[in-house]
Amino acid sequence: MAREIPRIARAVDIIAGRLSRGGRLFYIGAGTSGRLAVLDASELPPTFGVPPSLVQGIIAGGRCALTRAVEGAEDRTRRGVRDLRARRFSAKDALVGLTASGSTPYVLGALRYARRRGAATVAVTCNRPSAVARIADVTIAPLTGPEVLAGSTRLKAGTAQKLVLNMLSSAVMIRLGHVYDNLMINVARTNRKLRRRAVRVLEQAAGVSTSAAAHALRQAGHDSRVALVMLERCLDARSARRMLSASGNDLRTALTERR
Repeated sequence: MAREIPRIARAVDIIAGRLSRGGRLFYIGAGTSGRLAVLDASELPPTFGVPPSLVQGIIAGGRCALTRAVEGAEDRTRRGVRDLRARRFSAKDALVGLTASGSTPYVLGALRYARRRGAATVAVTCNRPSAVARIADVTIAPLTGPEVLAGSTRLKAGTAQKLVLNMLSSAVMIRLGHVYDNLMINVARTNRKLRRRAVRVLEQAAGVSTSAAAHALRQAGHDSRVALVMLERCLDARSARRMLSASGNDLRTALTERR
């Protein structure tokens, strides 16, 4: 995996650039690769407070393929294209195609379509050389070797792909300012546990009491980034929002630039 770090970093640069200019990130795969794609995409909104539309996972065979095998779905090259078109995939977007073998027709078709559209393309595979490497702008290929159960790519290959996705999505979210130090500053407040976590994160980031953090969150309309700017720069909510906006929504810039 260590050998792939430079290519992972390059992919992060490309993806973050697309998202910062209004694009979206799509993962696409079949079988285990597709399930991992949907899993990683679904975890980003609660972790980083981003809209579900920003990062989307697509699996060959559709939703039912998440819980049972849809035989033959991965062999349909045109289905990958159709699934991207259904999401109104455009040149502004980025596509990460996941295929352990590097030759899944569904993924190859999607990547070719994305490349023709002028979108950014990244391939994640566990095979080198591979067909997918001839299409993608960047190919990330951790070589995991033969599976313990021959041909069962849900094992070593699946684990490696999950690690790559963790690194890609986390690094992209950090680059886009959805993390402060090592804190989930944008964590979604969708249940009691996460509401308490949002207070603790702000308490730790600003070095204030629990009550001060909770009060700032209420004043900020429960926007942790605004609340942190309020506490660090001694501003009211309106001024903090204005400062954050003026910094291009870059939290660190808003906290450090001169007023």
